[in-house]
Amino acid sequence: MNKFVITIGRSYGSGGRTLGKMLAEELGVKYYDRELLRLASDASGINESLFGQVDEKIKNSSLFRITKSIYKGEIIPPESDDFVSDDNLFNYQAKIIKELAEEESCIIIGRCADYILKDRKDLIRLFFYAPLEDCVERERIQSGGTEKDIIKKIQKIDKHRSEYYKYYTGKDWNDARNYDFCLNTSSMGYEQLIQVVKNYIDIFKA
Repeated sequence: MNKFVITIGRSYGSGGRTLGKMLAEELGVKYYDRELLRLASDASGINESLFGQVDEKIKNSSLFRITKSIYKGEIIPPESDDFVSDDNLFNYQAKIIKELAEEESCIIIGRCADYILKDRKDLIRLFFYAPLEDCVERERIQSGGTEKDIIKKIQKIDKHRSEYYKYYTGKDWNDARNYDFCLNTSSMGYEQLIQVVKNYIDIFKA
């Protein structure tokens, strides 16, 4: 298998974004993260800031408790009152994710890409996580702050990601069964982690 698409789910502070960038460089493929918002904005004509407001989170966090909007692939047309709804912003982002996966080998971070692309045979779904104390230390080194504030930030962002994933997929974000390979990033350094993931990819592609 020459072409492949890697999706990365990650708990906040696990280093998933850094690993994604390093892996993309190592494999010589493109890495997509917040660029997806710009691409979806360009495709839809909807202001990019609106995509930013719902990036891996639901504006009304109580919504996911009373309903689910499991992604089915439809785009809501411009003449509809729901054209700039949260669900349609997700639909356009999903459309871009599918197009990128069709066109090239790439790495896509978060945004339920593992679920959106679940029917592809060239898909490798990764999930990076780490114990809370390791996530706190990594965030402290990167951005600073008190331990209390960092823990609050980690819990808030992971809660947003979990609710977002549940709302659009009907599944639990941190359930290992949603992924092909889960890795505790506190187990070794970045270079070693990249090598472990590359070894797995080589096996997958064989």
